[in-house]
Amino acid sequence: MDYNKYLPYIAGLSYSSIFGFSFMFTKISLGYIPPFQLLGFRFGVAAIVFTLLYLFKLIKLDYHDKNMGLLFLLVLFQPVFYFIFETMGIKYSSSSEAGLMISLIPVIVTMLAVIVLKERPSKKQLIFIMLSVSGVIFIILMKGQLDVKKHYFGMLLLGGAILMAGLYSILSRLLSLNYKPVEITFVMIWSGAIVFNIIALFMHQGDIMEYLIPLQNFDLFLSVLYLGILSSMVAFFLLNFTLSRIKASQSSVFSNLVTVMSIIAGIVFLGENFFWFQIIGGIMIITGVWGTNYYGKIEKRAEKISA
Repeated sequence: MDYNKYLPYIAGLSYSSIFGFSFMFTKISLGYIPPFQLLGFRFGVAAIVFTLLYLFKLIKLDYHDKNMGLLFLLVLFQPVFYFIFETMGIKYSSSSEAGLMISLIPVIVTMLAVIVLKERPSKKQLIFIMLSVSGVIFIILMKGQLDVKKHYFGMLLLGGAILMAGLYSILSRLLSLNYKPVEITFVMIWSGAIVFNIIALFMHQGDIMEYLIPLQNFDLFLSVLYLGILSSMVAFFLLNFTLSRIKASQSSVFSNLVTVMSIIAGIVFLGENFFWFQIIGGIMIITGVWGTNYYGKIEKRAEKISA
């Protein structure tokens, strides 16, 4: 049996789980520091660890004779513009509205994949993609916390975030022809570290010592380690790896599993309430992810046979 064909799906499940639990650590961290400082710490830790792995020759990077233009365009989309739009969007909207908008990423990615990559999902895949998105929307609506009319500006910013996520997915898929996932991830991490630390330091009037003092808090330090090493370095590598192996529409639908994992993390570790509609919504999401990728594998197998 060829186990390699299952690796993209294992990677997709893994990065969605890591991102799902990241909300819990982000919530803890934001109790101590503002959002851009957290992003600076998060990507800074990831950049240091990534660089150590390279210096000790545990990973290999080769940018020789490669066109870096598209790669730098990719890092503008993700992490730079995506996190700026998402952070500011959440500030001017509610968490439920943010969840609703972010759940639309698979739809945007599918549309862009058809236009740019000529990757057309089957009708069955489209049904399962919409089922997954509907599961997220169902959970949010049942919470009864949605009031879009009051937060037009925030929703507009979140719309920018999902567009950036969509463009990143397409570019990562294109760049996978010339770059290994680890090479794309390395540049993404360092770009985030530089940009977000510059923004955060500017907000602190450039006082580096005062800027670093919060890291003395043990809970914050552990949260930053999780967000930096797992949620930034490892999860983005797995995401880029998944995009390099399967269609963008199949990979993007895994993002909706983040909702399921964040609910589990909140219930198990933060003692949050558990509701019946979360079970129904979770089943819709999981079924949607399964169906999208199951019929993607069937379609890929059929293409090989016909070839």
